[in-house]
Amino acid sequence: MYTISEVAEKTGIKPHTLRYYEEEGIMQSERTPSGIRRYTEQQVGWLRFILKLRETNMPVSQIKQYTHYVKEGDHTALDRLHLLEVHMQNIQQQMAELRETEAMLEKKVKMYKEMIHTTDTLK
Repeated sequence: MYTISEVAEKTGIKPHTLRYYEEEGIMQSERTPSGIRRYTEQQVGWLRFILKLRETNMPVSQIKQYTHYVKEGDHTALDRLHLLEVHMQNIQQQMAELRETEAMLEKKVKMYKEMIHTTDTLK
């Protein structure tokens, strides 16, 4: 079991983000008799998955919906699949846009390097 500070350190997020995810129903923790949050390895794994969804720009509202489907049980597998497929399509679009931006930047960088090299050789 991990404390909130240990989970924050393991995952690179702030404790208040973890509390927020709990308030939104995305995360769950066990509580000691004195109310201290404790997290299992499985819960940390779930958090890592959630963080990947956030890193790829899935809105919190969709993560909440996905979490709801998971809590509902196996009969929501089709709903979960659909939600993740749509998100995967969004990621693929983001990647295509990033590749396009990368290509534009590569051209600019090459242009500036050639310009600088030409200016240096003229001196």
